[in-house]
Amino acid sequence: MICDDDPGILEVLEMILEIEGYTVYTESNSTNLIKEISQTLPDLLLMDLWMPVLSGDQLLRTIRGTKELEHLPVIILSASVDGNEIASNAGADGFIAKPFDMDEVSMKIQNVLSDIRQVN
Repeated sequence: MICDDDPGILEVLEMILEIEGYTVYTESNSTNLIKEISQTLPDLLLMDLWMPVLSGDQLLRTIRGTKELEHLPVIILSASVDGNEIASNAGADGFIAKPFDMDEVSMKIQNVLSDIRQVN
């Protein structure tokens, strides 16, 4: 699942990840994210850090505090200079700086999913 308020980023990520064989769900409204996660039960969440209403770090703290969702792997995307530190402090499994390289996104997703599979 991808959550970003920028439709262009959502479209590019969705297109590339579907080409790579992933089933992709998108959400542009951060206030709908928790409900959408609960309904679709994604294997991983890519999420922007700075979104209107609810920011990525607020949402991530909610996810980490929700029993059914606390183990969902989350990778934060951000152009913020301190985005990596904010993402890490909120409990992210990974961070990708914007603008991003699609090879980096693919590799980070594979690594996070691989790490999760090894733990289980």
